[in-house]
Amino acid sequence: MELFSAKNIEKRYAAHLALDDVSITVHKNTIFGLLGPNGAGKTSLIRIINQITAPDKGELFFEGRKMTDFNVAQIGYLPEERGLYRKMEVGEQVLYLAQLKGMSRSEATMKLKYWFEKFEIQAWWNKKIEELSKGMQQKVQFIVTVLHEPRLLILDEPFSGFDPINANLIKHEILELKAKGSTIILSTHNMSSVEELCDEIALINRSKKILEGSVKEIRKANATNTYLIKFKGNMIAFTNALWAGFELLQKSQEGDQCTATVKLLNNATPNDVLATILPHVQVISFNEVIPSMNDIFISKVNSEVNLSTTANLTE
Repeated sequence: MELFSAKNIEKRYAAHLALDDVSITVHKNTIFGLLGPNGAGKTSLIRIINQITAPDKGELFFEGRKMTDFNVAQIGYLPEERGLYRKMEVGEQVLYLAQLKGMSRSEATMKLKYWFEKFEIQAWWNKKIEELSKGMQQKVQFIVTVLHEPRLLILDEPFSGFDPINANLIKHEILELKAKGSTIILSTHNMSSVEELCDEIALINRSKKILEGSVKEIRKANATNTYLIKFKGNMIAFTNALWAGFELLQKSQEGDQCTATVKLLNNATPNDVLATILPHVQVISFNEVIPSMNDIFISKVNSEVNLSTTANLTE
C-alpha cells in the first residue's frame, strides 16, 4: 500500500533543470533507496518532499491525498549536512529540537533517556556539541530525527563519517524502525547498504528518473546469462568442451580446483553447459552471476552519459 508519492515533479533553478518530470512511489513499511550520482537531483527532490522548497510542476501525495503541513509534521529528516548548534549542550539541544517536533518536555526526556541508554551515550548529555566527534554528532542527530516516531523517515547519507561498527549500528536501527512500522527513504552512495537494506529503489541521473523497482527484480533483470563454475579436472579439456553456445570470459586455477566464468549464447540453457562439460570435468559448484547494485548503478549512469554524448554529436 502506498504511503507517499511524487507525481511529475519539475524543478528549475534559473537555467538549470534540477528535476525533469520525476515520479516516485514509496510503499508503506518499506525502505526506498533514492539513488543517483552527485548533482543528479536527489537533494532537490528531498527538499521538495520536506516542503523546504516547492516544485515548479507536479504534486505530492500522502496516503493518496495531496500533501499538507500536517503530513510534513509526520516526516523525520536527517540531512546530509548536519545542523546542530555547536555551542549548546547535547541534552539542552535535543530537548529543544524534540519540542519543536511537538513533543512535551516530559515525553521527550523519557524517550531521550531510552535512546541515550540504547546508544550508550549517557555521558554526553552535558557536553557541548563541539566537544563531540563527527560520528558522535551524527548519532545525536539520528536520535533527534527518529525521536518523534515519524511515519516517513528521510535519511540522506546516514552512514557518512561512521566507522564500520557504528555504521552497522545505524543499519540495525534502520531495520528495527522498519520492523516497527516506519517507512524510510534512504539516499546513499553506498551500494552495499542498498542491497542490505532497500526493498525498492529509484535511480535519478541528470534530473531524470532512469530506473525504478524492486532491488531483487532489478538485479535479476540486469543479469547477463553468466555463470560461475568451479570444477576439478583439466582446464584445457574444459575449454575445448565449450562449443559455439558459450563464451569463456575468465578462468583461473589453484591447485586441482579450477574456476571459470562462462556466458551462455544463442538461447543456450544452464543444462546445456552442464551437459557439455560433465563428461570432461567434476563440477563442484555452478552459480548464476547476478550483478550487484553497484555494477547496475555504474552501467545505467554510464549508458545515459554515452547516449547524451551521442545525441550531442549528431545535432
